[in-house]
Amino acid sequence: MNAHLLDRLDALPRERLALLPTPLTPAAQLGAAIGLPGLWIKHDELIGFGFGGNKVRGLELLLADARAQGADVLVTGAGAQSNHVRATAAAAAFAGMDTHAVYWGEPPAAVEGNLLLTRMLGATTTFTHSNDRSQLDGAITAVAADLRQAGRRPYSIPRGGACALGVLGHALAARELLAQCRALGLFPTRVLMAVGSGGTLAGWLLGSAAQGAPWQVEGVTVSRPADEARARVLELATQAAALLGQAPMVHAQHVRVHDGFIGPGYGIPSPQGQAAIALAARQQAVFFDPTYTGKAFAGLRAQCADPTWAQAGAVVFIHSGGEPALFTGQGQGLAT
Repeated sequence: MNAHLLDRLDALPRERLALLPTPLTPAAQLGAAIGLPGLWIKHDELIGFGFGGNKVRGLELLLADARAQGADVLVTGAGAQSNHVRATAAAAAFAGMDTHAVYWGEPPAAVEGNLLLTRMLGATTTFTHSNDRSQLDGAITAVAADLRQAGRRPYSIPRGGACALGVLGHALAARELLAQCRALGLFPTRVLMAVGSGGTLAGWLLGSAAQGAPWQVEGVTVSRPADEARARVLELATQAAALLGQAPMVHAQHVRVHDGFIGPGYGIPSPQGQAAIALAARQQAVFFDPTYTGKAFAGLRAQCADPTWAQAGAVVFIHSGGEPALFTGQGQGLAT
């Protein structure tokens, strides 16, 4: 256990948004359906703020930093159904700040799901009119510069909140899970989650390493090739450790990311993911989403074909939220 890093984590300024700890529950029926009798779910979709989702964890630290810098508007971006953008808009509304959200692509024909919620929260939204997601970084910077020129005090947050400070919110989540497992006498061998921008997995790896947690943390990429995801996760974990004055604790051999479940592309439902969503709803009354948790659970389901998974004991699946996407065209066909 790295007591120095844990002490530094505890000392970080946080804006308390979430209702913590989020529930950790057994999923016996769903586990039996995929051949994993020891399945548990960590329910960050029930985080209790801004329609839920794990992005609230990083935003607790980012919002505190924005307040400390005197910000009056948060600037971020992603796709139109972004959980992160919706949660950022909620954090800004809670803090009496404005939000400017930059989305890649064209405006959708219908304002629904997360985009609807983001606008309900008062956010200003603009679109890049380009399907090149990498342009978002420059667009966020440009919007912040324009706001500053207009006399505002913007605070920029990268896609998915994937920055060193945001990562540390997820490191705290790993500490939370370990305390829950100890209280239950539960000894998971693996923790698995979706990997998009990389901040969540980076934080879980760092937090688990700092505590000497007994589990192996793994991800299923839903956004980019696994090699690219691994590189991003490793870089973010290194930056987050450095922010606390700590040498790297996460190394390349620790970053395990499964590929093959993105389907047609990021944010586009896949047959495997939709099948996983339907299975979870009917077997466990748990709702996954088409962009992140559905595809990640499809990855977990596929891993169970390997007998070592089914025989490994308890496995915790991180439910990172995202249900508003079910109330869009992405949810079509799931009830048939």
